[in-house]
Amino acid sequence: MVSKTGKNMSVSIIIPYYKTPHLLTKNMPSVIDAFKYKNNNIKEIILVDDGSNDDCAKIIKKEFPKVKLITHKVNRGFSATVNTGARSSYGNLLALLNTDVIPERDFLVAALNHFKDEKVFAISLHEKGYGWAKGKFENGFVGFEKGQEGRLVSDTFWVSGGSGIFRRSLWMKLGGLDEGLFSPFYWEDLDLSYRAVKRGYKLVWEPKAKVIHKHESTMRALPDQRRVDRIRERNQLLFIWKNITSPNLFRKHILGLIKRTSSHPGYIRIVLMALSKIGGIKRARKKERKETTVSDEAIFAKFA
Repeated sequence: MVSKTGKNMSVSIIIPYYKTPHLLTKNMPSVIDAFKYKNNNIKEIILVDDGSNDDCAKIIKKEFPKVKLITHKVNRGFSATVNTGARSSYGNLLALLNTDVIPERDFLVAALNHFKDEKVFAISLHEKGYGWAKGKFENGFVGFEKGQEGRLVSDTFWVSGGSGIFRRSLWMKLGGLDEGLFSPFYWEDLDLSYRAVKRGYKLVWEPKAKVIHKHESTMRALPDQRRVDRIRERNQLLFIWKNITSPNLFRKHILGLIKRTSSHPGYIRIVLMALSKIGGIKRARKKERKETTVSDEAIFAKFA
């Protein structure tokens, strides 16, 4: 299905921020330069400060006055921060950029054309050194690996919440990032991507939409890296328990989970962390079983 979208659609850039002033001052000039390039069709730049209590407001006011600043009074996590920006935006498309992402001047031009197809939910930007994402279901667990970094447009398993473009209307229909389950960070963008695909929408990797992403620059700023790792593992479980509704694949997950906890008893702590959210998981899983039209097997077969 084709509509009048594409180049006629306006873009809101949303940048989540938390205590990384060095990245803000270093990378924001590239975002401003892209904002000035008319063919990107950028309507606004929104930066959401997640309760940093640092010099962010002073930097924005002094050096980047064109940027709209929204501030959380307390730290709420990545999902809530991006959702705040999305609700406050006016563009038809949401371009999500972490503070450690440097876009090329024309990074949106090629990507906008894909939104002529109303089935396209999101476009993955081409991070230098990375290709599209290949999804896999292995040993009872969902994972992914890098696809080929080439010149051809490709389907992708997920679109990053730190370097991706999303159709705002569908974002709102899907409820945005699931901050109830996945806060404060990790797997929330995979969850949103997967939910969209299971409802029949498309995710595309565009090789001409180029950015440089200094991966984990923002996460390394957090003091407790062991906690960060535990949350990443917990949220992988939450993703599976919420989204894998195939009886066959879920049985394989249970067997894989038993094997993993038997081999690594310390993993029981991760399981207990995930089980603390069992009420929310049950409600979300019921919704997924009711609303999705594409099977889990069909999604993973695409990348086999």
